[in-house]
Amino acid sequence: MLNALSVDVEDWFQVGAFEKVIARDSWDRLPARVERNADSVLALFAKADVKATFFTLGWVADRYPALIRRIVQAGHEIASHGWDHRRVFSMDPAAFRADLQRAHKAIEDACGEAPAGYRAPSFSIDARTPWAHGVLADLGYRYSSSVAPVRHDHYGWREASRFAFRPLPGSDLIELPVTTVEVAGRRLAAGGGGFFRMLPYRFSSWAIHRVNRIDRRPAVFYFHPWEIDPGQPRVRQAPLKSRLRHYSRLSAMEGKLLRLLTDHRWGRTDDVVAAEQARMQ
Repeated sequence: MLNALSVDVEDWFQVGAFEKVIARDSWDRLPARVERNADSVLALFAKADVKATFFTLGWVADRYPALIRRIVQAGHEIASHGWDHRRVFSMDPAAFRADLQRAHKAIEDACGEAPAGYRAPSFSIDARTPWAHGVLADLGYRYSSSVAPVRHDHYGWREASRFAFRPLPGSDLIELPVTTVEVAGRRLAAGGGGFFRMLPYRFSSWAIHRVNRIDRRPAVFYFHPWEIDPGQPRVRQAPLKSRLRHYSRLSAMEGKLLRLLTDHRWGRTDDVVAAEQARMQ
Protein backbone atom coordinates (compact mmCIF):
# COMPACT_ATOMS: atom_id res chain seq x y z
CA MET A 1 0.00 0.00 0.00
CA LEU A 2 1.25 3.47 -0.88
CA ASN A 3 1.85 5.59 2.23
CA ALA A 4 2.17 9.39 2.34
CA LEU A 5 5.67 10.69 3.03
CA SER A 6 5.95 14.36 3.97
CA VAL A 7 8.40 16.99 5.18
CA ASP A 8 7.39 20.13 7.08
CA VAL A 9 9.91 22.66 5.76
CA GLU A 10 10.83 25.07 8.52
CA ASP A 11 14.07 26.09 10.21
CA TRP A 12 15.22 25.17 13.71
CA PHE A 13 14.16 28.55 15.15
CA GLN A 14 10.62 28.42 13.72
CA VAL A 15 9.26 25.45 15.65
CA GLY A 16 6.29 25.76 17.97
CA ALA A 17 8.36 24.65 20.96
CA PHE A 18 10.46 27.83 20.75
CA GLU A 19 7.77 30.34 19.76
CA LYS A 20 7.72 31.93 23.21
CA VAL A 21 11.50 32.39 23.45
CA ILE A 22 12.47 33.30 19.87
CA ALA A 23 10.70 36.34 18.43
CA ARG A 24 9.68 36.25 14.76
CA ASP A 25 11.34 39.60 14.13
CA SER A 26 14.69 38.02 15.06
CA TRP A 27 14.51 35.17 12.52
CA ASP A 28 16.47 36.92 9.78
CA ARG A 29 19.37 37.50 12.19
CA LEU A 30 19.71 33.84 13.19
CA PRO A 31 21.93 31.30 11.41
CA ALA A 32 19.77 29.68 8.75
CA ARG A 33 20.13 25.94 8.17
CA VAL A 34 16.89 25.07 6.38
CA GLU A 35 18.33 25.07 2.86
CA ARG A 36 21.27 22.78 3.60
CA ASN A 37 19.07 20.48 5.68
CA ALA A 38 16.35 20.30 3.01
CA ASP A 39 19.02 19.49 0.42
CA SER A 40 20.17 16.64 2.69
CA VAL A 41 16.57 15.38 2.78
CA LEU A 42 16.44 15.52 -1.03
CA ALA A 43 19.63 13.47 -1.18
CA LEU A 44 18.20 10.94 1.28
CA PHE A 45 15.04 10.56 -0.80
CA ALA A 46 17.09 10.15 -3.98
CA LYS A 47 19.14 7.42 -2.29
CA ALA A 48 15.96 5.59 -1.26
CA ASP A 49 14.28 6.33 -4.63
CA VAL A 50 11.12 7.78 -3.09
CA LYS A 51 8.96 10.82 -3.75
CA ALA A 52 7.36 12.95 -1.04
CA THR A 53 5.43 16.12 -0.28
CA PHE A 54 7.24 19.17 1.10
CA PHE A 55 4.83 21.31 3.17
CA THR A 56 6.75 24.56 3.02
CA LEU A 57 6.47 27.81 4.94
CA GLY A 58 5.91 30.81 2.68
CA TRP A 59 8.61 32.58 4.71
CA VAL A 60 11.09 29.91 3.57
CA ALA A 61 9.90 29.94 -0.07
CA ASP A 62 10.27 33.72 -0.17
CA ARG A 63 13.90 33.57 0.96
CA TYR A 64 15.03 30.35 -0.74
CA PRO A 65 13.20 30.14 -4.09
CA ALA A 66 15.98 28.05 -5.64
CA LEU A 67 15.38 25.39 -2.97
CA ILE A 68 11.68 25.26 -3.85
CA ARG A 69 12.57 24.83 -7.51
CA ARG A 70 14.97 21.97 -6.68
CA ILE A 71 12.22 20.20 -4.74
CA VAL A 72 9.82 20.42 -7.69
CA GLN A 73 12.48 19.51 -10.26
CA ALA A 74 13.23 16.34 -8.29
CA GLY A 75 9.61 15.21 -8.78
CA HIS A 76 8.30 15.96 -5.30
CA GLU A 77 5.05 17.73 -4.48
CA ILE A 78 5.24 21.26 -3.09
CA ALA A 79 2.48 22.21 -0.65
CA SER A 80 1.77 24.96 1.88
CA HIS A 81 2.62 25.07 5.58
CA GLY A 82 1.30 28.62 5.97
CA TRP A 83 3.37 31.79 6.04
CA ASP A 84 5.32 31.87 9.32
CA HIS A 85 4.18 28.93 11.46
CA ARG A 86 1.31 30.62 13.27
CA ARG A 87 -1.08 28.04 14.64
CA VAL A 88 -4.50 28.14 13.06
CA PHE A 89 -6.32 28.33 16.40
CA SER A 90 -4.38 31.54 17.16
CA MET A 91 -5.96 33.29 14.15
CA ASP A 92 -9.47 34.30 13.14
CA PRO A 93 -10.85 33.34 9.69
CA ALA A 94 -9.72 36.58 8.04
CA ALA A 95 -6.18 36.28 9.38
CA PHE A 96 -6.04 32.63 8.35
CA ARG A 97 -7.12 33.52 4.81
CA ALA A 98 -4.45 36.22 4.59
CA ASP A 99 -1.80 33.82 5.92
CA LEU A 100 -2.74 31.20 3.29
CA GLN A 101 -2.77 33.70 0.45
CA ARG A 102 0.61 35.14 1.37
CA ALA A 103 2.21 31.68 1.58
CA HIS A 104 0.50 30.55 -1.62
CA LYS A 105 1.92 33.49 -3.57
CA ALA A 106 5.46 32.98 -2.25
CA ILE A 107 5.44 29.28 -3.15
CA GLU A 108 3.95 29.80 -6.61
CA ASP A 109 6.33 32.69 -7.33
CA ALA A 110 9.28 30.50 -6.35
CA CYS A 111 8.53 27.47 -8.51
CA GLY A 112 5.63 28.25 -10.83
CA GLU A 113 3.37 25.65 -9.21
CA ALA A 114 0.36 26.49 -7.06
CA PRO A 115 0.10 24.32 -3.94
CA ALA A 116 -2.99 22.10 -3.79
CA GLY A 117 -2.30 20.79 -0.28
CA TYR A 118 -1.95 22.40 3.14
CA ARG A 119 -0.68 21.34 6.54
CA ALA A 120 -1.40 23.52 9.54
CA PRO A 121 1.59 24.32 11.75
CA SER A 122 1.59 21.97 14.75
CA PHE A 123 -1.52 20.20 13.38
CA SER A 124 -3.54 23.15 14.66
CA ILE A 125 -6.84 22.53 12.91
CA ASP A 126 -9.04 21.13 15.65
CA ALA A 127 -12.40 21.57 17.38
CA ARG A 128 -11.58 25.24 18.02
CA THR A 129 -11.39 26.02 14.28
CA PRO A 130 -14.65 24.80 12.68
CA TRP A 131 -14.23 27.47 9.97
CA ALA A 132 -10.73 26.45 8.81
CA HIS A 133 -11.66 23.81 6.24
CA GLY A 134 -14.19 26.21 4.72
CA VAL A 135 -11.48 28.81 4.15
CA LEU A 136 -9.23 26.18 2.55
CA ALA A 137 -12.01 25.01 0.24
CA ASP A 138 -12.88 28.59 -0.70
CA LEU A 139 -9.26 29.21 -1.73
CA GLY A 140 -9.22 26.12 -3.93
CA TYR A 141 -7.18 23.71 -1.85
CA ARG A 142 -7.71 20.07 -2.76
CA TYR A 143 -6.69 18.59 0.55
CA SER A 144 -5.46 19.30 4.07
CA SER A 145 -3.28 17.11 6.28
CA SER A 146 -3.69 19.21 9.41
CA VAL A 147 -5.43 17.03 11.98
CA ALA A 148 -3.80 14.90 14.68
CA PRO A 149 -6.57 12.70 16.12
CA VAL A 150 -4.89 12.32 19.53
CA ARG A 151 -4.63 14.13 22.85
CA HIS A 152 -1.39 16.09 23.20
CA ASP A 153 -0.34 19.07 25.29
CA HIS A 154 0.39 21.16 22.15
CA TYR A 155 -2.25 19.95 19.71
CA GLY A 156 -4.80 17.26 18.95
CA TRP A 157 -8.41 16.58 18.01
CA ARG A 158 -9.14 13.24 19.63
CA GLU A 159 -12.70 13.08 18.31
CA ALA A 160 -11.65 13.39 14.65
CA SER A 161 -11.53 10.43 12.31
CA ARG A 162 -8.24 8.55 12.19
CA PHE A 163 -8.41 8.30 8.42
CA ALA A 164 -9.28 10.44 5.40
CA PHE A 165 -12.61 12.22 5.59
CA ARG A 166 -14.56 15.00 3.94
CA PRO A 167 -14.95 17.78 6.52
CA LEU A 168 -17.43 19.85 4.50
CA PRO A 169 -20.79 18.74 3.09
CA GLY A 170 -20.91 19.21 -0.66
CA SER A 171 -17.16 19.80 -0.99
CA ASP A 172 -14.46 17.57 -2.49
CA LEU A 173 -11.90 18.81 0.08
CA ILE A 174 -10.20 15.87 1.83
CA GLU A 175 -8.69 15.94 5.31
CA LEU A 176 -5.91 13.35 5.68
CA PRO A 177 -4.99 13.05 9.37
CA VAL A 178 -1.51 12.09 10.53
CA THR A 179 -1.24 8.42 11.48
CA THR A 180 -2.28 7.00 14.81
CA VAL A 181 -2.58 3.41 16.00
CA GLU A 182 -5.01 1.93 18.52
CA VAL A 183 -3.63 -0.51 21.08
CA ALA A 184 -5.63 -1.98 23.97
CA GLY A 185 -8.19 0.81 23.74
CA ARG A 186 -5.57 3.58 23.61
CA ARG A 187 -4.85 5.76 20.60
CA LEU A 188 -1.15 6.46 20.10
CA ALA A 189 0.63 8.88 17.76
CA ALA A 190 2.57 6.95 15.12
CA GLY A 191 3.02 9.42 12.27
CA GLY A 192 6.60 10.59 12.70
CA GLY A 193 8.25 13.69 14.15
CA GLY A 194 9.51 13.48 17.70
CA PHE A 195 7.61 10.27 18.37
CA PHE A 196 9.53 8.50 15.60
CA ARG A 197 12.82 10.01 16.72
CA MET A 198 12.53 9.02 20.37
CA LEU A 199 10.65 5.72 20.30
CA PRO A 200 12.22 2.44 19.15
CA TYR A 201 12.15 1.93 15.41
CA ARG A 202 10.24 -1.32 15.82
CA PHE A 203 7.20 0.53 17.19
CA SER A 204 6.87 2.87 14.21
CA SER A 205 7.41 0.14 11.66
CA TRP A 206 4.92 -2.13 13.43
CA ALA A 207 2.35 0.67 13.59
CA ILE A 208 2.61 1.35 9.85
CA HIS A 209 2.29 -2.36 9.07
CA ARG A 210 -0.75 -2.53 11.35
CA VAL A 211 -2.47 0.44 9.71
CA ASN A 212 -1.79 -1.04 6.26
CA ARG A 213 -2.73 -4.64 7.02
CA ILE A 214 -5.39 -4.45 9.74
CA ASP A 215 -7.04 -1.08 9.03
CA ARG A 216 -6.21 -1.43 5.31
CA ARG A 217 -5.47 2.27 5.03
CA PRO A 218 -2.38 4.29 4.13
CA ALA A 219 -0.09 5.73 6.78
CA VAL A 220 0.71 9.46 6.84
CA PHE A 221 4.25 10.19 8.04
CA TYR A 222 6.08 13.48 8.54
CA PHE A 223 9.35 14.92 9.81
CA HIS A 224 11.30 18.19 9.64
CA PRO A 225 14.65 18.98 7.96
CA TRP A 226 16.11 20.15 11.30
CA GLU A 227 15.54 16.66 12.72
CA ILE A 228 18.51 15.32 10.75
CA ASP A 229 20.80 18.16 11.90
CA PRO A 230 22.49 17.34 15.22
CA GLY A 231 24.81 20.34 14.80
CA GLN A 232 22.06 22.97 14.97
CA PRO A 233 22.29 25.77 17.57
CA ARG A 234 20.95 25.09 21.08
CA VAL A 235 18.25 27.33 22.53
CA ARG A 236 19.36 27.37 26.15
CA GLN A 237 16.54 29.63 27.34
CA ALA A 238 13.79 27.25 26.18
CA PRO A 239 11.97 25.15 28.81
CA LEU A 240 13.62 21.82 29.62
CA LYS A 241 10.68 19.84 28.23
CA SER A 242 10.89 21.68 24.92
CA ARG A 243 14.65 21.13 24.71
CA LEU A 244 14.31 17.42 25.41
CA ARG A 245 11.67 17.04 22.73
CA HIS A 246 13.59 19.04 20.16
CA TYR A 247 17.16 17.77 20.59
CA SER A 248 16.75 14.13 21.63
CA ARG A 249 18.23 11.54 19.24
CA LEU A 250 18.88 13.92 16.35
CA SER A 251 22.01 11.98 15.40
CA ALA A 252 20.02 8.75 15.01
CA MET A 253 17.26 10.21 12.85
CA GLU A 254 18.79 9.93 9.38
CA GLY A 255 19.62 6.25 9.76
CA LYS A 256 16.16 5.46 11.10
CA LEU A 257 14.56 7.34 8.22
CA LEU A 258 16.54 5.44 5.61
CA ARG A 259 15.48 2.16 7.16
CA LEU A 260 11.83 3.27 7.19
CA LEU A 261 11.98 4.36 3.57
CA THR A 262 13.23 0.94 2.49
CA ASP A 263 10.92 -1.12 4.75
CA HIS A 264 7.66 0.45 3.52
CA ARG A 265 6.22 1.88 0.30
CA TRP A 266 6.11 5.69 0.14
CA GLY A 267 4.88 8.40 -2.19
CA ARG A 268 3.55 11.92 -2.48
CA THR A 269 0.60 13.01 -0.38
CA ASP A 270 -1.42 14.10 -3.40
CA ASP A 271 -1.19 10.56 -4.82
CA VAL A 272 -2.44 9.09 -1.55
CA VAL A 273 -5.26 11.66 -1.45
CA ALA A 274 -6.29 10.67 -4.99
CA ALA A 275 -6.47 7.01 -3.94
CA GLU A 276 -8.51 7.88 -0.82
CA GLN A 277 -10.83 10.09 -2.87
CA ALA A 278 -11.48 7.20 -5.27
CA ARG A 279 -12.16 4.89 -2.33
CA MET A 280 -14.79 7.29 -0.96
CA GLN A 281 -16.76 7.39 -4.21
